[in-house]
Amino acid sequence: MFNFKWFGKKDELKVVGTRKRVLHTRGRKAFSKTKKVMSLLEQGKPVTWKTLRNRFDLRSPRAMVDKLRSRGNMIYINKGSKGTSYRLGEPSRAIIAAGITKLYGPLYAY
Repeated sequence: MFNFKWFGKKDELKVVGTRKRVLHTRGRKAFSKTKKVMSLLEQGKPVTWKTLRNRFDLRSPRAMVDKLRSRGNMIYINKGSKGTSYRLGEPSRAIIAAGITKLYGPLYAY
């Protein structure tokens, strides 16, 4: 009925197949670098160029700031003796008026 070979080569373990490793994570997905930088700026404190470069591993923090600006965020750049820092702010009335004038002409300026 059963054919056992106790001391032969066929007695060794044989790998039948491998199972791919599937990682199941629970909880929320990781934030992108853009969202992480934006949440840091939303805290209200100035963020230095070096902080953005080192903490988020950005090649060019200025490119990230320009990307956030193109999405409609008002990010100010402050250059000082300690280096460049960025902060999130509210646009002034002059900036809003200049944008309206540029888009719609002087008839709609206020």
